[in-house]
Amino acid sequence: MFTTIQLSSETRERLARLKQSPRETYDELLNKLLDLVPTGDDEGTYREAFRVGLLNARLDLRAGRTIGHEEMKRRLSL
Repeated sequence: MFTTIQLSSETRERLARLKQSPRETYDELLNKLLDLVPTGDDEGTYREAFRVGLLNARLDLRAGRTIGHEEMKRRLSL
C-alpha cells in the first residue's frame, strides 16, 4: 500500500541529501531514520509512548531546551 504525505520542498531536499543513492526510496530512508529511535533494551521492549518521549528528549537536548544537573540543583537550592 502506498500513501501520499505532505512535505515542504525544504524537507524533501533535506531528505534527498540523506539518501545513500538516487535509487534509495524515501520509504527506505524514513525507515532507517525511524530505526534510530531505540525499540527496547535488556529489560524489554519500550512502549510507543516511551519511544516518542525519548525522541522528544533528544530533540530538546539538541535545541538547548534543557538545563544541566548543577543548574537544577542551584534552582532548587540544593
